[in-house]
Amino acid sequence: MPEPNPPPTPLVHRAVRTGGILLAIAAAQFVAVMLIVEQHFAGYSLTGNYISDLGGVHSPWALLFDASVILLGAIVVPALLLIWSSFDTHPARSPGLVLLMLGACGAIAVGVFPETTHLLGGRAHDVASFVTFIGGAVGLVVLSFAMRRPDRWRFSGRYTLLSGVVSAVAIVLFGLGYDLTLGVGGMERLVVAPLLLWMVVEGAHIGLLHRFAPGLATPHVASI
Repeated sequence: MPEPNPPPTPLVHRAVRTGGILLAIAAAQFVAVMLIVEQHFAGYSLTGNYISDLGGVHSPWALLFDASVILLGAIVVPALLLIWSSFDTHPARSPGLVLLMLGACGAIAVGVFPETTHLLGGRAHDVASFVTFIGGAVGLVVLSFAMRRPDRWRFSGRYTLLSGVVSAVAIVLFGLGYDLTLGVGGMERLVVAPLLLWMVVEGAHIGLLHRFAPGLATPHVASI
């Protein structure tokens, strides 16, 4: 028998939904550009080449790829700030989102310092990549604990935790030199793919949350 007065649907502000959509757009544009640049890189191998090779001196469209990486991070930082209030008030919320923002800043640095840069003895790119991967993977694991409200997150908390764990395990294996027969390019994609997919899936989810109507406390549902 249904409750006579069911609890109201949790509402978010328009800015939260905007942040979710931006998160999905950031990942989608990067994936699209990556696929385009791969097609114009003769001899490029998905298993034998690093993703960052697309932004190196041997890549004909390196500038486009590097710009896309910078754009990825530049969109993600404000997007995370916009969706901040959608997560549960939990001790894991702030560190999780800060780690993700750190990873986004690392992505900006990856684009600014491509793999052929000589800064820090040629290690600037490696440091930036490490920050991007660790910030993203650990950030998702931590943030998953601030996604417990069943009326808003449903399976999102478990999905977020799984995405972070898969990426983190891939980072460890990659660092230890294990490629699981995927090659260096395949292993790097195993690190990155869960992070990008999470941005699209959860970005779209957040973009579709019920929002406050202007001046009212009634939900408006996204039409997209």
